Order: sequence, then C-alpha cells, then structure tokens
Amino acid sequence: MPVSADKSPLIEAVELVKTYVMGDQTVHALRGVSLTIAEGDFVAIMGASGSGKSTLMNILGCLDLPTSGQYRLAGEEVETMGQDQLASIRNRRIGFVFQQFNLLPRTSALENVELPMVYAGLNATQRRERGIKALQKVGLGERFLHTPAELSGGQQQRVAIARALVNDPQLILADEPTGALDSQTSEDIMRLLRDLNLQGMTVVLVTHEADIAAWARRKLVFKDGLIVEDVVQSNRRQTPTQQGGLPETALATTKSGSDPDCES
Repeated sequence: MPVSADKSPLIEAVELVKTYVMGDQTVHALRGVSLTIAEGDFVAIMGASGSGKSTLMNILGCLDLPTSGQYRLAGEEVETMGQDQLASIRNRRIGFVFQQFNLLPRTSALENVELPMVYAGLNATQRRERGIKALQKVGLGERFLHTPAELSGGQQQRVAIARALVNDPQLILADEPTGALDSQTSEDIMRLLRDLNLQGMTVVLVTHEADIAAWARRKLVFKDGLIVEDVVQSNRRQTPTQQGGLPETALATTKSGSDPDCES
C-alpha cells in the first residue's frame, strides 16, 4: 500500500525473506514481504501463530535481520548493520511495549522508565526529569515511586508505555500490548496508544484480537509468511473527540496524574 503524498515513509521493507534451519528442516518464516509505513500511521498486524507476524516485528524492531531483502528505518539501511549499530538504532528510534510489561520488579516506576536513558548516556538529573514527564504523559505522575507490585496490570502497562516513550522514539512497536489485561483495561491502553498516535507517533502493534486491531487505521493480515490482506479501516474505533484534539479523559489524566485503575 503506497504512502500518502503528504507523509514521508518511516518503514520501507522490500522482499523480506527470513528462513530458519532447524535440524534437517528449513522454516520459511517470511516469503518476500514488502510494505511501507508512513510517519504517523497506526498499523495493526494480525495472523495465526506461525504466520510470520512476530518475525516481521522482530525485523522491524531491529532485533533480528532478514535472510535477504531490504529494510530501511527512517532512511537508514538496517539490513547491513552490525550488532552495535542495531542496538543504537533501537535506542534512538524505537520504543517497545510487550504483553508481559517486562518491568524490573524491585525498582520503582520511575527507575523502570529511566532504564533506556541509562543506555543512552543521560545523567541522573536528565533521567529523572524526562522520566517523570513520561509518566505524567501516561497518567501516572503521582505514582512514580511505586513498584510494579503496587500497581495494577493497566498501570504497569502504562509504565511500560512511558518507558517506550522516554527517548522520544519515532516508532512504537507493541507486541500483544493488551494480551494480559481485562477488556476494560485493554480499552484504556488502546485509547492511550490512539492518543499518542493522534499526537503524531507512529504505532505498529501485533494482536490476535479483532477488537484491538479495530483501533488502527490500517490492518495487515499474515498467512504462511505472506501479507494476504492490507486494508485501511474506514470503521476503525475512534476516540470521542478526535476532531477536536485529545479526549478530555486523556487530558485529565495527564494533568492530574490519576488513572482509572487507581480507583479500584
């Protein structure tokens, strides 16, 4: 699907192939996948287990390299990079959100959010300032000293999203971000990702759930290592005040540091 004329491509993948040799068998995880994703887009990737969607996400996230094909992220040729270059581009350009949150259990929300900035070489003052700002952005400004055990599942995922945002990435990659959450909390997290997208953040997520994919502008469906469906979703789920900016609930949580999960 082509990129609209008024937006630059952030992700450009051409004929991506990924094969794994397992004993005497060769697994063809990707079979020549090509796609372009524009800056500021919101894309959901669906498919059954083994369809190739997770392999694609690993390549898009610079966690793995294709066997063949070309991949450019913000104009940088990823497929030719070494491990140090891949680590650098992950830290500079990509924020990751995972199903199981991947928070350090004995450290505070703020310390978890600060971790990517440690790798980026920021000093303690810069880390604290930016970390608190990121937590405020996701509605947890008053809970920065809480450990994961003191937070609900939805709040933990908000911490993970703040951690993904703290280095000002160009791309959020979310792998089943609602898979460990109940339906109401899942909707809260998707509304947060939608709000971030409305502010210009590019979001790409993997999900098995059609109601989660419905939040995205564009949906890709994988089968047997190929994209078999690529559609713009005209009936996607909207935030209540999309035409007038961010929803009032999002603005309120950013200002007050409150969270719907905090009330229970």
